Amino acid sequence: MIKKEVFPDDLQQLARFARVISHPARLAILKYLAETPACITGDISEFLPLSRTTVSQHLKELRNLGLIHGEIDGLKVNYCLCCPSIGKYLEMFESFFRQVQAVEVPCTSGCETGK
Repeated sequence: MIKKEVFPDDLQQLARFARVISHPARLAILKYLAETPACITGDISEFLPLSRTTVSQHLKELRNLGLIHGEIDGLKVNYCLCCPSIGKYLEMFESFFRQVQAVEVPCTSGCETGK
């Protein structure tokens, strides 16, 4: 048995989301797609300081999680944000931290405020 399997599915999904968005290149790709008014056709690596191969690996991670779509159009790929999927993960993230933040346990380890 893999140790992570002992945790509930929602925590596993949240951890996978956090892992995927934990790389600055992936955040840059998401930001670039969000700032572009239409789907991107072609090579996103032209807009990032990374090699085409590296960008391709990051796009694959984002696609596998469902944060972006990548549809083949001839020799090019059209990339778009998947807003429903992003919204789902954002809600999971916010819900998790609302629960964590709601705990009213005084901090005794030197942090400035417990809340």
